[in-house]
Amino acid sequence: MAKIIGCIGTSHVPTIGVAYDKGRQADPAWAPLFDGYKPVAQWLAEKKPDALVFFYNDHATTFFFDMYPTFALGVGERFPVADEGAGLRNLPDIKGNVDLQCHIAESLVNDEFDLTIFQEKPIDHGCASPLPLLWPHDPDWPGALVPIAINVLQYPLPTAKRCYKLGQAVRRAIESYPEDLKVVIVGTGGLSHQIHGERTGFNNEEWDREFLRLLQFEPEKLTQLTHADFVRLGGAESVEQIMWLAMRGAMPEKIRRLHLNYYLATTTAMTLALYEEGEEPAPSAAAAAGRVLDNASA
Repeated sequence: MAKIIGCIGTSHVPTIGVAYDKGRQADPAWAPLFDGYKPVAQWLAEKKPDALVFFYNDHATTFFFDMYPTFALGVGERFPVADEGAGLRNLPDIKGNVDLQCHIAESLVNDEFDLTIFQEKPIDHGCASPLPLLWPHDPDWPGALVPIAINVLQYPLPTAKRCYKLGQAVRRAIESYPEDLKVVIVGTGGLSHQIHGERTGFNNEEWDREFLRLLQFEPEKLTQLTHADFVRLGGAESVEQIMWLAMRGAMPEKIRRLHLNYYLATTTAMTLALYEEGEEPAPSAAAAAGRVLDNASA
């Protein structure tokens, strides 16, 4: 049977892809970010997963506001990398696994998730920004992608709790797949950032650290937050953190963190975290971090 061997949370800032394409990995401004991905890329190279399930959001590239689905799952042997205005990237089309994708789609529908299914549509920086930092791609990607797009753009959005339940349903789907595959779950977006309005450039490192603690040890608390809570604590675009909750829902109750890289150099707190199933002592929440969450709905 298929098995989930770990999960990755990663930002998907579009400038990461631009910097990568321009070969700026050793640039002093970018090296702390790119170096932070190397341990995770090494872990993936050692584990050799057959597929990555990517929870991401489409940035009005394949879907637009006249028809923007709540949850959409991609099915196809190949997905082109979208041209988002800067020209086509020098990346091969993203590989798919149609049998696995179809199985997950059928399982989710039977689990009462009403999905939109898209086929061979372009994938934008929601996946394509971090993907080449995680997987080699010359001449081709080493495994398949199962893209699951979550609406974090056009309200009403799915709740944090619904996204967590989606992850749980994805776990059931993968564990019922009859082929012996190794799967890694990836949740993208965030952490704190706001790129428009009066709070443009807003970040909250204190909340980011508390979010990561809760994600690992008390994810149910995060499912109780409203979208307004996430926006207030981390900025308007930090509502993307609900996609990390989908990732967390696909993991068992107890997980241990193998790697964390937090780099706040632009408008977004660019973050990368790697987890496996296992025990890890939970740190006590600092008083200040507790106040951050306690005041979320104040």
